[in-house]
Amino acid sequence: MDDIVKQAMAKWPNVPHCYGWLALDARGAWRMRDEAAQRAHAPGDKLNNTTLVGFINRNYARDERGCWYFQNGPQRVYVNLEATPFIARTDPAHGFVLHTGETMPAPEQVFMLEAGSILLRAGEKLAQVDDRDVAQLLQAMEVDGRKVEDEGLLAWLEGGSGRLALRWQGREIAVERLAANEAPQRFGFVQRPDQLAAQK
Repeated sequence: MDDIVKQAMAKWPNVPHCYGWLALDARGAWRMRDEAAQRAHAPGDKLNNTTLVGFINRNYARDERGCWYFQNGPQRVYVNLEATPFIARTDPAHGFVLHTGETMPAPEQVFMLEAGSILLRAGEKLAQVDDRDVAQLLQAMEVDGRKVEDEGLLAWLEGGSGRLALRWQGREIAVERLAANEAPQRFGFVQRPDQLAAQK
């Protein structure tokens, strides 16, 4: 967290939290959701200013409820998550890089959702893979040690037998099935903090 943010938090400790105005989409883009976007349930405008995006990335954190937020000076701006708290892209040098710019440690678990999305867990970090990189991972998957084709992968997703694994950077990681609606509870994150706030 930036020192200037820590100083602002100490100086103004009781600034009300902000909900619904910021979102993280499934490709790792921050989206500003003004009142019109909120009313229309729209994703909002993509933030492209590199200084602002860097500031958000450095000051992104989780509270005790599992809600993710951006600490904007003394104010917490809670983030609506389209997918997971982090979004990962493949990287030839590092394996995976998170939307915040940091290298993701080697995945300990890999999950595939019913729609074909891929989730990675490394320590306390859970990231959905950017959909533009999913095909690359699918090419590195095997069922029972044999390269899997599309039909075989669909059969596995629908409950078929066999052990699905991802071969990635010299490692073999078992792939587990996971329903999309199970992920928040299993991994302790809240996708819609604004809905929690509305229930108060």
